[in-house]
Amino acid sequence: MTLYASLLFLHLLAATFWVGGMACMHFAVRPSAVARLDPPQRLPFMTAALGRFFDGVTAAIVVILVTGLAMVFGRGGFGAAHWSVHAMFTLGLVMMAVFGHIRWAAYPRLQRAVASSEWKAAAPALDGIRRLVAVNLGLGVAVYGIATIGRVL
Repeated sequence: MTLYASLLFLHLLAATFWVGGMACMHFAVRPSAVARLDPPQRLPFMTAALGRFFDGVTAAIVVILVTGLAMVFGRGGFGAAHWSVHAMFTLGLVMMAVFGHIRWAAYPRLQRAVASSEWKAAAPALDGIRRLVAVNLGLGVAVYGIATIGRVL
């Protein structure tokens, strides 16, 4: 039981970092940067902040996958799992795919535009990331709902 509780703790900690970080970036950091900084300052700042956050999310995803699968297979596998586990796993995979696109396609476009001071290209690249983060934030909130409310349904 201690192993399961430890896995669950690490799983929730990593998920909270990811989902909470998206909320913080989306609702606090980005709007504050837009309100206070002109594009030549804002876009490099956001690129740097996102880079640090994305490194953390990459680590969090590894923890989420390892701990989630360990908990599932420690309790008899997916065949024995409640429907909510299947739903969380599916949505988690979708979130990981969206993050993969952000991290390895959209973010490098932003980095290139910022490195060459092409603010007219960097701004839409950052906005595209913002939209995808909003999608993933919504999916993350749905996963939390399934994890809590879904258990009793």
